[in-house]
Amino acid sequence: MNLTLTIPDALASRLIEAGPKLERQALEALMLENFRSGRLTLDELRNALGFEALNQVDGFLKAHGVYEAYSADEIKRQVETLAELGF
Repeated sequence: MNLTLTIPDALASRLIEAGPKLERQALEALMLENFRSGRLTLDELRNALGFEALNQVDGFLKAHGVYEAYSADEIKRQVETLAELGF
């Protein structure tokens, strides 16, 4: 899908000066907001941004101050798994 945004020329020129990849910035902002709101899964975010590995998505999310929420059950399972492994 192609999406067209209309940005005032004065603002657009300032934004382009800050970083020439305005289309990528818009895509990342849109996908990030949809991930934050729960409308995208981690895998959908990875695909939309063209990342090949989940660690790339993790780095992207951390760079934007977004961290995955873990439930108490998920943390408990991780602690149990670590205990089984001797940690």
